[in-house]
Amino acid sequence: MAGKDEGSEIEQVRAWAAGLEALHARIAGRFVRAEPRRRALAYLKGLLGDTARKNGWQLAEQAGEATPDGMQRLLNQARWDPDEVRDDLRGYVVEHLGDERAVLVVDETGFLKKGTKSAGVQRQYSGTAGRIENCQVGVFLTYASPAGRAFIDRELYLPTSWTGDRERCGEAGVAEGVGFATKPELARRMLESALDAGVPARWVTGDAVYGGNPGLRDWLEQRGMPYVLAVKCTEPMVAAGADGPVATTAAELAARVPAFRWLRCSCGEGAKGPRWYDWTQVALAEPVPAGQVCWLLVRRSIADPTELAFYRCVGPTGTPLIGLVRVAGARWAVEEGFEQGKGEVGLDHYEVRRWDAWYRHVTLAMLAHAFLAVTRSTVATSSAAKGGAAGSVADLTCSR
Repeated sequence: MAGKDEGSEIEQVRAWAAGLEALHARIAGRFVRAEPRRRALAYLKGLLGDTARKNGWQLAEQAGEATPDGMQRLLNQARWDPDEVRDDLRGYVVEHLGDERAVLVVDETGFLKKGTKSAGVQRQYSGTAGRIENCQVGVFLTYASPAGRAFIDRELYLPTSWTGDRERCGEAGVAEGVGFATKPELARRMLESALDAGVPARWVTGDAVYGGNPGLRDWLEQRGMPYVLAVKCTEPMVAAGADGPVATTAAELAARVPAFRWLRCSCGEGAKGPRWYDWTQVALAEPVPAGQVCWLLVRRSIADPTELAFYRCVGPTGTPLIGLVRVAGARWAVEEGFEQGKGEVGLDHYEVRRWDAWYRHVTLAMLAHAFLAVTRSTVATSSAAKGGAAGSVADLTCSR
């Protein structure tokens, strides 16, 4: 039996290696020269390896190179466009995890840095640290489907302290045409790129940074893309009243919901099992495109009923409460992705300062993360077909 199990594990490792080679072949044409093409594969293998840190020195050692010069050239000097590789990544994710029921999740994460030279760095709020820190902030788009979850796009946020100083931007490799864009504007760019590329998805979700932006919401509505976006308790709402529409706020509207209108249900699996909350759904009297309805969705903590979260939702007529709840719960996928990306594939382990080098490292890390997500999905599907457990592939995609 031991020999049979060992043979099975060897075959599994060979299948994973073949899968990585196939993924690399997908992006190989994006590299003009053979040297960076080969090094990109070595970089991916290093990101997927078991080294504690995945910076230039460690990745070079993993590849058997004496210095990090080659890895640094791949990020800083080699000729290749990370947006083209992003397109390949997106196609790979859709091919393996694509589903019409998928949710597109927008969120940002902080990358703690020292000094003032790294593109976009300044003292700003970092959700990673939960406070104001010297950091860069990246906005990400995650694809969450029943088959799995993976990043499909990214943008580096440039504060006005950077965009207002072109000399500083030039030193960090920021192109002349790159100007200031808010995080919701960056999110819109990524969503537009994904939808224009035909990425199958049914909903969009995100936190209050995005839900509180009327421009993003209006664009989604005009695009015909349903959404469940978090908003603040003070978010203005228009409710139906006995004498016509009534201006109110999310908190005031939630306070008027009778006890029998709350439903206890799970918004999905978390690290410790199902995530249970009390929920309610209130129709709003706000103008939306034909065939759509606008709601306020409210989440209430079971342990502390005064702890509420609010969501502005626009979706097809007849969408049930549980449908909105499941979309809201999909946002957890991006938090899981950040944890895995930073813990498993070195998403935040880079030591580059230039704008273009940030995109290159982060795109390759996203590609490595997507490979793990696809591998896990493939193994889980195969195991389910055989009536077994997913096995050790969880080690590839879950932080310990």
